[in-house]
Amino acid sequence: MNNRHLTVLVVDDEAPLRRVLDRALTRAGYRVLLAPGPEEAYALLNTEHPDALLLDIHMPSMSGLALYIAIVNRWPALEGCIAIMTGDAEADEVRTWLEHHRCAVIRKPFDLAQVTNWLEDIARFRRRHAGNGSA
Repeated sequence: MNNRHLTVLVVDDEAPLRRVLDRALTRAGYRVLLAPGPEEAYALLNTEHPDALLLDIHMPSMSGLALYIAIVNRWPALEGCIAIMTGDAEADEVRTWLEHHRCAVIRKPFDLAQVTNWLEDIARFRRRHAGNGSA
């Protein structure tokens, strides 16, 4: 599968995790954008057009859940192309939130294959919808 045209934005305040994902996803053929926090991610989205986003839930200035809502309100075509990364997927607030939003969950600690499998799903989705003018 050719991933060369798929751009992924990784938003996580942990630099080591950003570096690991950057190296692994670049090696797998993705174009990777990195943001250490919600403000940087939102600014990047004004100039870049990623196909998929990986958002950490727990960040200092804003949760990934709040960032998700801000992003899909501003860029609705990204809905369904965002995954939340968390070690707290079973927490009540997270489960309740996920019941109301169309969002993939990648549980930390994760296997990189889990991330690349999700991205392959996004790539297939993008290809299927490329011909009808959406996303």
